Amino acid sequence: MFGTATLTGLAGTQEKRMTNRTFVIGVGMTKFEKPGSRDWDYPDMGREAGEKALADAGIPYSDVEQAFIGYCYGDSTSGERALYELGLTGIPAINVNNNCATGSSALYLARNFVKGGLADCVLALGFEKMEKGSLALSFPGRTSPLDRHVQDMVDRRGYTTAPGAAQIFGNAGREYMERYGVTAETFAKIGEKNHRHSVNNPNSQFQDEYTLAEILASPMIYDPLTRLQCCPTSDGGAAVLVASERFVRDHNLWDRATEIAGQAMATDYENTFDGSDMSIAGFHMTQGAARKAYEESGLGPEDVQVIELHDCFSANELITYEALGLCGQGKAGVLVDDEATTYGGQWVVNPSGGLISKGHPLGATGLAQCAELTWQLRGQAGKRQVPGVTAALQHNLGLGGAAVVTIYKQAVA
Repeated sequence: MFGTATLTGLAGTQEKRMTNRTFVIGVGMTKFEKPGSRDWDYPDMGREAGEKALADAGIPYSDVEQAFIGYCYGDSTSGERALYELGLTGIPAINVNNNCATGSSALYLARNFVKGGLADCVLALGFEKMEKGSLALSFPGRTSPLDRHVQDMVDRRGYTTAPGAAQIFGNAGREYMERYGVTAETFAKIGEKNHRHSVNNPNSQFQDEYTLAEILASPMIYDPLTRLQCCPTSDGGAAVLVASERFVRDHNLWDRATEIAGQAMATDYENTFDGSDMSIAGFHMTQGAARKAYEESGLGPEDVQVIELHDCFSANELITYEALGLCGQGKAGVLVDDEATTYGGQWVVNPSGGLISKGHPLGATGLAQCAELTWQLRGQAGKRQVPGVTAALQHNLGLGGAAVVTIYKQAVA
């Protein structure tokens, strides 16, 4: 049996560990590419992204104590195979698959390992080598992880030949239109904004600017979503190094560190299946994760200047404005029409071009979002730089389901 003094000591140690500050000290990513357009494989993606993150932090791979590697399409130890491109040091490595939130899930695990005092320097690495065309089930002979979501949608809206994800998010957009009177043009404005932002991002899969008329006139995927409002499949990798305050101090990394001030993950709640298309598209998961991240960080949406948001479709960006608390109920369309989410507005949302234009290699997406916000907080985003950034918000969503919301702020020693 433990004595009272021993128990008190253990509790105090655990409390100290759980209040550790956590920091991003290095980020790296590849250019996101159309599948098959470049002669490379996932180990190449992992090596390029990982080496860039290590170089950015200015530390050797031997300083990394643990790795979490995210991908959705690949064999069971593909993560280790990619990690071996960086070195063979025997560290524990865990593969992560959480649908489109895989990258942020790896980051969430890395951060919690550091925050809990289990390691001082952890690598989150993500990559994806994808097939052309819309997403499809990898294991069609078993229950789909989205069977309840799809059935919930089908009961209200039916099912068409359009890609399933486009239907889920497109129907969420339709519901918002029906409730609050926004138009198809409102969604198209989001696509126009994100393509315009991507022009200044050399890592973006697409770097072309389109007029609103061109966005609206592109082929219809699922009304109201045209092709230029939908994210593509992509190849690419990204990496983030997370470290403790002690590691940052001992290695004198304050000049490049950004603090993870708050972070939360949520899965589906009972009200996901409350008869709403917005609910099955992740609205409540996002709300729940955002509430917890704001609480931990002590910051609110009014305190951040730049946001990387999971705009797999323009409709999801719109409903996520409300879920993150950027506006009141039914007011997301006003933010778009008032240009409140681009340069010169209250926030700059998706300065990278977002998933719509930057691309969406599932395992890398959340880590690439972190990289963009780290560069923004450091003032290293080049032509994309948002003026006066002191805090930033990240939102990464995977149906079936997980939502990860992370708040970053400038590091203070």
